[in-house]
Amino acid sequence: MPIRSPHGRSAAYRALWQWPLRSPARLVLTRIMVVALVVGATIGIGATNGSVPLPAGARPTPSAAAVAPPEPVLLPPVPELEPTTLPVSAAPAAALQVASRWARAWVRPPDGTTAARWLDGLRSTTTDEYLGVLAGVDPANIPATKVTGAAKAVSVSPRSLRVQVPTDTLTLVITVVDTDTGWRVSGYDRE
Repeated sequence: MPIRSPHGRSAAYRALWQWPLRSPARLVLTRIMVVALVVGATIGIGATNGSVPLPAGARPTPSAAAVAPPEPVLLPPVPELEPTTLPVSAAPAAALQVASRWARAWVRPPDGTTAARWLDGLRSTTTDEYLGVLAGVDPANIPATKVTGAAKAVSVSPRSLRVQVPTDTLTLVITVVDTDTGWRVSGYDRE
C-alpha cells in the first residue's frame, strides 16, 4: 500500500537532503564526499579507456601484442548523377499528341459543366496520381478558354518530356511521362 501521509516517503526524502544543512561540519563533510566521488569517477573512466598511468621514471616497453589500427575501408567512388537529356527533335510524337489532347481537355469547359465531367475528360491522358491532385480544381477558375497553337517539346529525356502548349491567356508547360499504359501527363505549370 502506498504511503500517502506527510510523514511517509516525502519526510524520508526531506530528511536526506536536510542532513548536510544541520551543521557546518556536516556541510563540509558532504562537499568533500561529492568531490571525492567526482574525482573517483573521472579516474575510473580514464582507466577504462585502456591507458594505464606509468610510475614516474618508468619507460614504456614495446608489446608483442600491440595491435595496429584498423585500415580504413575505402568505398568505390560514386559517379555524379546527371539526367540523360536528348535533343528536342527526339521528342516522341505520341507524347506531343497526349500533351495537346490534355491541354484541349484542360481549358475552361462551357458553363454548366461539372468538375467530375471535366475530370473525366482528362482521365485518359493523366496519371492516376495527378488525377487526385486535379480533383481539387474548380474548372470555372481556369483562365484559358482555348488552345491557340501546337505542342512544342522544351526538354526531352528517355522516359519524360516537358512540352509547351500556348493558350489564349497563358502558355502551359506540361510534363508528360512514359507509363506502363503509355504517355500520360503528370503535372503542369504556367509559363
